[in-house]
Amino acid sequence: MTTDAAAPAALSTRLRAALGDGGVQVDPDVTSGYSRDMMPLAPFGTPFAVVFPETAEQVQEVVRACAEHGVPIVPRGAGSGLSGAANAIDGCVVLVTTRMNRILEVDADNRLAVVEPGVVNLDLRTAVEKHGLFYPPDPSSYDWCTIGGNLSTNAGGLCCVKYGVTTDSVLGIEVVLADGELLRTGRRTVKGVAGYDLTKLFVGSEGTLGVITQATLALRPLPQAPGTLVAAFGAVGAAGEAVTRVVRAGLVPSLMEIMDSVSIAAVEAHLKTELGAGKGAAALLICQSDSGGEAARAELAAIERICGEAGAELVHTTFDPAEGGMLLTARRAVLMALEVYGAWLTDDVCVPRTRIAELIVACERISAEVGLRVAVVGHAGDGNMHPTIVYDPTSADEFARARRAFDDILAAGVALGGTVTGEHGIGKVKREWLAREIGPVGVRAHRAIKSALDPAGLFNPGSMFALDPS
Repeated sequence: MTTDAAAPAALSTRLRAALGDGGVQVDPDVTSGYSRDMMPLAPFGTPFAVVFPETAEQVQEVVRACAEHGVPIVPRGAGSGLSGAANAIDGCVVLVTTRMNRILEVDADNRLAVVEPGVVNLDLRTAVEKHGLFYPPDPSSYDWCTIGGNLSTNAGGLCCVKYGVTTDSVLGIEVVLADGELLRTGRRTVKGVAGYDLTKLFVGSEGTLGVITQATLALRPLPQAPGTLVAAFGAVGAAGEAVTRVVRAGLVPSLMEIMDSVSIAAVEAHLKTELGAGKGAAALLICQSDSGGEAARAELAAIERICGEAGAELVHTTFDPAEGGMLLTARRAVLMALEVYGAWLTDDVCVPRTRIAELIVACERISAEVGLRVAVVGHAGDGNMHPTIVYDPTSADEFARARRAFDDILAAGVALGGTVTGEHGIGKVKREWLAREIGPVGVRAHRAIKSALDPAGLFNPGSMFALDPS
C-alpha cells in the first residue's frame, strides 16, 4: 500500500469538506484517545486523523477520499474491544461510528429492528422492550459498547448459551466497500438463502472488509423475569461435572456462568457482600432460566438436583428479581473488582464444555509459574472462558510475565481442543494464533477474500493477519 506524500493537507481538506470541521480531529491530544481499545498487549500507532461521520453517505466520502490518497482506515465503535481490532496504525484515519446512533425502525410484527452502528447495545435492548421484544446479545460492556463494534467482532455475552452470539441475531447489513459503494446484504424475512451468505462474512470481519453503516436485527419475544440459581463447589472438578451433566440432560438455561475462587474473593471484597458461596468455595455456578412460571421452576429444580449430585456444597434458588440481579451484578463486576490488585489483562479462550475444569486447573498452574494472580470467569454454558491476569503496569518484568501467561493460557485452551477466541476476536493481538489454528490453507483463503474485497489493503491493515504474507 503506497501513501501519497501530499496526502495530509489534501486529505484533511477533503475530509472537512465532507464532514465539517466538527467531524474531523487532527489534534494529537484528541486523536491519541482513539488510538487503541481495551487490550494492553496489542500494538497501536498514531492516527493522522479521527473522523466522526453521521451518515452512510459521509462514510462513503471518507472511504473514497482515503482510497484516492492511499491512506488506511480503521473503523471503530466505542473502543470497548479486547483484541486490538480497533487499534490505529501510524498515519491512518480512524473512522468512529458513535455519532451514527439512530434506531431507525422497530417492526414489532416482524420482530426486527433497523439500527445504525453507533447505537449502544443497552439502549437498543431498552427501546425494544417497550414493544415486548428482546435483543439477546449482551457483552459484559453492554451498557456502553455499540452495535457496530458487536457486529465487527461477532461479540457474545452471558446469554449465548441459549441465544447465540451476535451473528445469530443479524438478518442483514449495509456496508461501505473499498471503492465507496454501498452493499446491502441479507433480508427482512425469517428465511432466505439467495446467494452467498455475505452477511455472516462481514459480521466478525473486524472492519477488514468494509465499514458497516446499518444493520437489520432479529428480535425475540421478551422473556419472563428470570429465576436464578447459585451453586458453590469445594472442587473445580465438581463444578465442571455439573456443567457436563446439565448439558447431557438437555437443559438449556438462559445463562450459566462460572467463577473460580480468585474471582469470588475479589468480587466479595469489592461489593462487600457474600455471594452465598460459603467459605473456601473453589467454584461458583450461576444459572438463570427465563422460561417463566412452572417451566422455569422445573428447569432450575433439575439443575439444582444435578449440582447436588455432582457434589455442590451449597445450592440456592431464588425467584426474587432483586436477589437474582445482585448475583448477576457480581458476575459482571469481576474485572472492576480485580482493579484493586492492579491492571488486568483478560484472555478469551473457548474449550469444549466437558473440559472447563481442566482449563481452570491449567490457569492455576500458569498463575503459580508466572507469579501473578489469574482469575477465571466465563460462560460455562458454551465453554467460553475469560482468564484474567492481574499485573503491575509500571513493571516491565510483570508485563512480560503477563504476556507469557496470556500465551500459555491460549496454548492450554488449544491443547484441550479449544479455539483461541470465543467472542473477542483476533484483532492485532492474536494474529499468530489465528494462523496456528486455521493453518496455511485457511490463511490463504482469508487473504484471498480480503484481496478480492479490499485489493489496496485499505481497511484495518494488520488486523486478523499480518500485513506481510511472509
